[in-house]
Amino acid sequence: MTRLGEKKKTGNKWLSLVSIIVICVLLNLLGARLNDFLGLPLYLDNIGTVLSALLGGYIPCITVGFLSNIVNSFFNSVSVYYCVISVLIASAAVAFAHRMRRFSIKISFLAVLTFALLGGGVGALLTWLIFGMDFGEGFAVDMAQAINNVIPMGYFLSNLISNFLIDFVDKLVVTLISIAIYKLLPKSMIDNLRSRGWYYITMFNRQGSKTRKRLNLRMKVTLLVTISTTLVAASAIGISVVQYHNSTIDEYTKQAQQASSVIAKRIDRSKIFEFMNKGEKVEGYHETEELMQSVSDSAPEIKYIYVYRIEKDGTHVIFDLDTEDVAANHPGNVIPYDTTIQKYSDLLLKGKRMPMDITNNQYGWILSVYEPVRDESGKTLCYVGVDMSMSELSSQEIAFLAKVISLFIGVLLIIRAYAVWLAERHIVTPVNKIADAANRFSYDTPLAREVSMEAINNLDIHTGDELENLYNAYRRTSADTVRFIDEVQKKNEQITRLQNGLIIVLADMVESRDQCTGDHVRKTAAYCEIILRQMKKEGIYADKLTDEFITEVVNSAPLHDVGKIKVSDTILNKPGKLTEEEFGDMKKHTSAGGEIIDKAISTVGEKTEYLNEAKNLAEYHHEKWDGNGYPEGLAGEEIPLSARVMAVADVFDALVSRRSYKEPFTVDKALDIIRKGSGNHFDPLVVKAFLDAEDEVRRVQKLNMEI
Repeated sequence: MTRLGEKKKTGNKWLSLVSIIVICVLLNLLGARLNDFLGLPLYLDNIGTVLSALLGGYIPCITVGFLSNIVNSFFNSVSVYYCVISVLIASAAVAFAHRMRRFSIKISFLAVLTFALLGGGVGALLTWLIFGMDFGEGFAVDMAQAINNVIPMGYFLSNLISNFLIDFVDKLVVTLISIAIYKLLPKSMIDNLRSRGWYYITMFNRQGSKTRKRLNLRMKVTLLVTISTTLVAASAIGISVVQYHNSTIDEYTKQAQQASSVIAKRIDRSKIFEFMNKGEKVEGYHETEELMQSVSDSAPEIKYIYVYRIEKDGTHVIFDLDTEDVAANHPGNVIPYDTTIQKYSDLLLKGKRMPMDITNNQYGWILSVYEPVRDESGKTLCYVGVDMSMSELSSQEIAFLAKVISLFIGVLLIIRAYAVWLAERHIVTPVNKIADAANRFSYDTPLAREVSMEAINNLDIHTGDELENLYNAYRRTSADTVRFIDEVQKKNEQITRLQNGLIIVLADMVESRDQCTGDHVRKTAAYCEIILRQMKKEGIYADKLTDEFITEVVNSAPLHDVGKIKVSDTILNKPGKLTEEEFGDMKKHTSAGGEIIDKAISTVGEKTEYLNEAKNLAEYHHEKWDGNGYPEGLAGEEIPLSARVMAVADVFDALVSRRSYKEPFTVDKALDIIRKGSGNHFDPLVVKAFLDAEDEVRRVQKLNMEI
C-alpha cells in the first residue's frame, strides 16, 4: 500500500470516530431540548451516550458523555460539574454494551438500574454537596414530599429516592430508544465500525499473549496513568481548596475592612465620649446607628458591628447593634475582653491597628476586623469592630470541593481513557503482536517459515519510535535466521545425499564381491520402506513408527550386509551348498557388521539414531521370530523392529533374485514362502503389512527386473 493510500485509510478511520462522537453529542443535546419542549419530568440527555457505547466502544462513548456536558454548560453553567456522572454512565454503558446489542432483557434491566443509580443516586448526592439540602422545586420535589407523606423518612432520603425513580424511568426510555436506533442501522455499517483500530469493547482487552499471574504491560500502563493523574489531581484539588479558602478569607477581610472604614470615616470624632456616656441622647447618635445598620444589611456575612473603646478596665461600649441571637450592649457598659481583644490587648491599648483575627467561640466561627478612629492629632479614640460570620464558609468550601472533584474526576477519567487507549495502540498492542508472532513462528518446513515471515511482515507496526525500531530489528533478525536455516538445511541435505551415496557405494562394493549387481541393497531398502509405510497406515506399532524412524531405517538399510566384507570370496561366490563350517563363517557377517558400525559410532563420538538402526539391521536381520535365528537367538519383540522388517525384505529379495547357487523364484512362490514363515521366521504383523502392500511390492520387483 502506498503512503497516500495509508493516509487515506487513516483519515477515513478517524473521520468515522469523529462522526460518531459529533452525531451522538447532538443526540444528547436534542434529547434534552425535546424533553424541555414536551415538559416531561425526565432528562433524555444520554441517548447518544448509550448509542455510542453500542456502536463504537469505550473511546467514543466516554468522549460523548464528557463533551455533552461541556457543550451543555454554555446553556447551563452548572452542567460542567456533572461531567463525572456522564463519564461514569458512559463507562457502565460500555460494560453492558455487548449483551445489550442482543437485547437481553435481564442485562438491559441491570444496565438501566446501574444508569439510574449513577444518575439519580450519585447525581443527587453531588447536587446536595454543591447546593446543600435545597433540591429546588418541580416534579421531583413534589414526588419526594408525597413519598415522605406516605413513609416518613426525612427530606434528604425522600428526595434521593424521588430522583432515583425519575432517573430510572428516564434511563429506561433512553436505553430503549438507543437500542431501537442501533437495530435500525445497517449491519454493514456496524461491522465496518467494529473493524476500526479505535474500536474495542472495554478498557481492558482480553487479547494478548499469555503471561504468568502478574501485572501485564496493559495493567502496568493503566496503573501508572491512574496513579500519576490521581496524584496530579489530588495536588491540584488540594491547592485549589487552599486557594479558595485563602481567597474567601481575603474577601471576607476586605469586606470587613471596607465596612469598618466607612463607619470610621462617618462617625463624629468630637462626640465619641459623649456617645459613650450619654448614648442616644446625644445628637447624631441615631444617625450613626442607622449608618451601621445600613452597612450591616449590605453584606449578609456581617454578623456584628460595634464601636468600642478599649481601656485597661475592659471594653467600653459606644455603639452596638441588636442581632437575632444577641441583644446589644448599652452605651457606657464595660464588658470583659473577649478572645480577640485579649489576644491583641497590648496593641489596642496603645491605639495601634490590630491584624485580622479568626476565632471560634460561643458566637460561632468569626472573622474580626478592628478599624481605629483617630482624632486630628492621630490619637486613637475608639475602634469600629466588624465580625464576619464564617459559618457559611464550610458549606461553601464543601460545595467548591465537590465541584472541583467532580470536574477533575470527569476530566481525569477521559484523560486516563485516552492515555491508556494510546498506550494500548502504540505500546501494548505492538508488543503483543511481536510476542504473538514470535510464539507462533514455525521453523519446521520451508513453507512454515515462509508463512511465519509473511505474518511478521504483515504486522505493519508504524509507531515511529523505539518500538518500530525493535520491530524492524526483529523482522531483520527473523529473516536472517530463516535464510541461515535454509542454508543449513541445504547443506544437511547435501551431506545426507553424500552420506547415502557413500553408503550405497560401500554396500555395492560389499555385494559385488558375491558377483551380484548391487541392486540387492536398493531393493531391500525399497521393500523396507513399503512395509514401514503400510504398517504406519494400518496403525501397527504406532508408538514406534514415526516419520523420523522410517527415514532412519530406510537410509541405513543398505548397510545391513556390511559385515560380508569380512567373509572370504570363496564362500561368498561358491556355486553349491555351503558346508557346515562355511555356513558358520557366513553367519559371522552379522556380528562383523555390528562391530563395523560400533567402530563408526566410536569415531562419530555419539550413538545417533541413524547409526543405531544401522547396527540393529546389520547385527539382527537374521534373527527369527521363534528364536531360532542368529547370532544371538533373540525371539519376538526382543528383535529390533527394523531388523524384523529387514528380515522379510531380505528373504523376499533373495528368493526372487538370481544367485550363484540358484535360479530366481517366482513372486507368487516367494510370497507364499513369506506367508508360511509368519509366526516362526517372521513377525506376523510385519508379514501382514508386506502382503497387504503386495501390489506395491510387485511394482518394485518388476521395475528392478527390467533395469
